[in-house]
Amino acid sequence: MRYSALTQRIAGDGAAAWNIHYRALRLIEQGQDVILLSVGDPDFDTPAPVVEAAVQSLRAGHTHYSEVRGNLALRQAIARHHGQCSGRAVDADEVVVLPGAQCAVFSVAQCLLEAGDEVLVAEPMYVTYEAVFGACGARVVPVPLRPEHGFALQPADLAARIGPRTRAVMLNSPHNPTGASLARATWQAVAQLCIAHDLWLISDEVYSELLYDGEHISPASLPGMAARTATLNSLSKSHAMSGWRVGWVVAPPELAGHLGNLALCMLYGLPDFVQHAAQVAIEAPLPEVAAMRDTYRQRRDRVCAALEGCPGVRAVKPDGGMFVMVDIRETGLSAQAFADRLLDQHGVSVLAGEAFGPSAAGHVRMGLVQDVARLEEACRRIARCAVQVLEAR
Repeated sequence: MRYSALTQRIAGDGAAAWNIHYRALRLIEQGQDVILLSVGDPDFDTPAPVVEAAVQSLRAGHTHYSEVRGNLALRQAIARHHGQCSGRAVDADEVVVLPGAQCAVFSVAQCLLEAGDEVLVAEPMYVTYEAVFGACGARVVPVPLRPEHGFALQPADLAARIGPRTRAVMLNSPHNPTGASLARATWQAVAQLCIAHDLWLISDEVYSELLYDGEHISPASLPGMAARTATLNSLSKSHAMSGWRVGWVVAPPELAGHLGNLALCMLYGLPDFVQHAAQVAIEAPLPEVAAMRDTYRQRRDRVCAALEGCPGVRAVKPDGGMFVMVDIRETGLSAQAFADRLLDQHGVSVLAGEAFGPSAAGHVRMGLVQDVARLEEACRRIARCAVQVLEAR
């Protein structure tokens, strides 16, 4: 039977990147001691008041159709929250609620890009980005983030890749997988390029509330950028709500309208009880959220300290997020070969940097999604693996 060309554009390396994670899950099912650090799923429980809000909403019978663009009360709460975080006031009509930031990226791409358009994306990049943009026929133009710059974006590298078919720039800060964040001066340079070349900016701010060093800048707040920026966010990481699938886009009203039309024909709204819980997550004072952020920071610091001075490996300290990139280039192995050996011989599951793009070659990404004791044990196993490789050379 025949399939559409779309099936090829959404497959490939991005989907294959998760194979080592699935293999680790099978080993765990077989009873092996595997430290699973290959996926960014928070190991915390969703705060109890959020769960209780969903339960109460279910019991109240809120199990029918909801507003397609998101319930007004939730959109108002998101608008207020965005204003507090960015310093730019937005209206609820600029907010569209979608099932997770992944769906938000897909939806924005569908509404902004045509076949043949080019979108500049910082690379290494999250493994699904290429397929998301490929789904609408656009072409990703990678903008390398170099290890020697701490994986920080260099505006000159962005400018050099703008061409006649460039339609948009996609950036996320703090960055996944590296955890690097963009300084205000960098964002200002990016804004100038977007304005000068009439480009859209897609700003993925999912990790904005997990920033430990520096300040978070929401680029839509910069002069001239509100009308050309789609800001994406979610509750998955900050509130340990990855399975709830709550994300949103803050966009100019016309783009928000297009996103609403797409949601109408694709999703028809999120469940009311999920939206009621999301509103509590955003509005209620939840000490658990601050505690999770502090714990991630402590884990980052402990991992970096545990790997300091270890032969063959070096932790690249991130500004934020829930991952640490580990430089294993001195071992002489590719990141994929090191990751395979680490899982098979030492029981630690990480993702190879090449899965995110060639700029992360020679690095592996480890998630800060286990308690400190397990993370420090993982670091000891990583160090042993590196030493064994070096001794065998």
